[in-house]
Amino acid sequence: MTTSGPGEATIGDVAREAGVSVSTVSYALSGKRPISEATRQRIQSAVDRLGYRPHAGARALASRRTHVLALVAPLRVDVNVSVILQFVAGVVTRARSHDLDVLLLTNDDPHSLDRVASGSMVDAAIVMDVEREDPRLPELRAMRQPAVLIGLPDDPGPLACVDLDFVSVGRQAVAHLAAAGRRRIGLIGAAPTVLARRTSFAERLMRGYGEAVARLDAPALAVAAQGSRGGGISAVTELLEREPALDALVVHNELAVPGVVEALRRAGREDVALVLVCPADLVGSVPVDCDWIEVPGARIGEIAVDMVTAQLAGATGPEVRLLEPTVRAHRLNP
Repeated sequence: MTTSGPGEATIGDVAREAGVSVSTVSYALSGKRPISEATRQRIQSAVDRLGYRPHAGARALASRRTHVLALVAPLRVDVNVSVILQFVAGVVTRARSHDLDVLLLTNDDPHSLDRVASGSMVDAAIVMDVEREDPRLPELRAMRQPAVLIGLPDDPGPLACVDLDFVSVGRQAVAHLAAAGRRRIGLIGAAPTVLARRTSFAERLMRGYGEAVARLDAPALAVAAQGSRGGGISAVTELLEREPALDALVVHNELAVPGVVEALRRAGREDVALVLVCPADLVGSVPVDCDWIEVPGARIGEIAVDMVTAQLAGATGPEVRLLEPTVRAHRLNP
């Protein structure tokens, strides 16, 4: 006889409904001991009728899964936290659609993931802020759990990767400006500390930019900028001193954008064309006409979850997936 409503049943209720002991139900749910198929089916039928929800620990034992993803997102002082959180939101939202929870690791210790992975606390890992020769790679390659990198190191080996194709971003930004007749094209890039770490996305965009201006037989006019209004002002000032005929800028530094716009206005150089590389929500607040290439953080986070769950299901092996950029227009009076 059913003694509890759906969602309220206990393991004792399941045992009574199935006509077995509580320990037998526990063994059937955890898989710790073999149970006859007939008994297992009787227990499962009782679970279904009562709407019993096993404790999370029992579910993990039964499936040998924790249903938890580790997301490594170091919150360093030189990163734009609002941009990082767009990636995090994409991961968390898509993880819930797969019935997964997310364990967020924000410290800068390369061994933090090893502690949770070796203890079987997580089923898989997604790792952000990837460097070209990332110190976390050896431990990631040694993990028994699958991992997906948001970023592209020089040698990913057996690890899956997803990111915006930043080399193509640099090339497309320059090609777009060149098609509009611009020939003295500068780049305001990531903060010096980001470049000093050889962060993958920053160096790949620099490489694409350098290749594109070389094909134009034009000078490379790149400067790293602090991620601030002051950093943007200083970067524009330096570039105008180096190249007074500067006629276009690619800006890959979200926090420096207000300073870039202000410095161009102060110098009477509103004629300098801009291509911003940034998330979509930043563009709406830019007070001048410009073109832009989206950094789709949430979308990349969603794809990372899909890739790692496909690996968990055995559907795919490691792959590298780079999203193709698109240049778009931002006009104040369209």
